Amino acid sequence: MLDDALRAVAVAMASARDPWWIIGSAAVRLYGVETPVADVDVLTSAADGAAVVAAWHGEVVIGAPDARFRSTPFARLGGAALPIEIMAGLHIRADDGWRPLLPRTRVVRDGSPVPDRAELIAILRLFGRPKDMQRAALLGATRPFANG
Repeated sequence: MLDDALRAVAVAMASARDPWWIIGSAAVRLYGVETPVADVDVLTSAADGAAVVAAWHGEVVIGAPDARFRSTPFARLGGAALPIEIMAGLHIRADDGWRPLLPRTRVVRDGSPVPDRAELIAILRLFGRPKDMQRAALLGATRPFANG
């Protein structure tokens, strides 16, 4: 199912003008770590996120910001093998206020762009939820492969 969902992401993001990344559990899985994947999180620019949402042919649910995360838009796209979550212009609330999340690294794992291993671990830790901390620990404990 993940492979099919990643193909749908690639099609949806084909006309993206800015860099984009798979993050979250799908990115961890792309590094070969066994972890449950309920959806595919796509981090993109606000302009590309809006374009993807406008062009999507399946169900689109626009989410509201919460106390920890906000993006413009945050959209959950239905109709792929797994739901796709578009996180455009993502900001994370830290002790010193809202900080944009824009990875500095971008490597390709099985055809999908992800942050490099160290940066993905840092992102997961920044999210700070128990499931993210567990994924960061698993990713840090696995042996790195070529390409990240």
